[in-house]
Amino acid sequence: MEQRTTRTRLRSGDPAAFSELFDEHAQAIYRYAARTTGDWTAADDVVSLTFLEAWRLRGQLKPEGDGVGPWLFGIATNVMRNRARAARRHRAALSRLPDRDPVPDFADEVVGRFEDAEKLAAARAALARLSDTDREIITLCVWAGLDYAGTAEALGIPVGTVRSRLSRARTRLRELTETTMHRTFQGEKR
Repeated sequence: MEQRTTRTRLRSGDPAAFSELFDEHAQAIYRYAARTTGDWTAADDVVSLTFLEAWRLRGQLKPEGDGVGPWLFGIATNVMRNRARAARRHRAALSRLPDRDPVPDFADEVVGRFEDAEKLAAARAALARLSDTDREIITLCVWAGLDYAGTAEALGIPVGTVRSRLSRARTRLRELTETTMHRTFQGEKR
């Protein structure tokens, strides 16, 4: 089916078009959210909120253009930004409460049993040291697999800006990785 027709159907609120949209893009949005948040449950929430927002914002989808993936990734990026902002506010509110006896959290122990947990944690740790802008560029281009134009559309910035930020982010990530590896190696020698 032609993209313009799909966009028109989506803009008009056609439930079948949204079902097709979900079937085609939900897994990619889930993988992007899981890698970005490092939390499979949060990724489920991001997918739900992304498609809820897509429905709410369907009238803002441009009638012309290629695939709608970049539009969805842009919505997912904003959903994660909003979740992170809400989490910071929640932590700030909790920090003002008096201390209580800690309750053991077994979630980390369960997640630790998955083989990919360590790799995901290491990648997130390196990414966490990047600026928010660099991290978004890396996750959209590398993890979500968007091209420069798709990333530019998702973030609402020019393609040239995506190219320069991605180059800078890759250089910074390489430096952080080398520093971490050097520290690890030095620790093993002692």
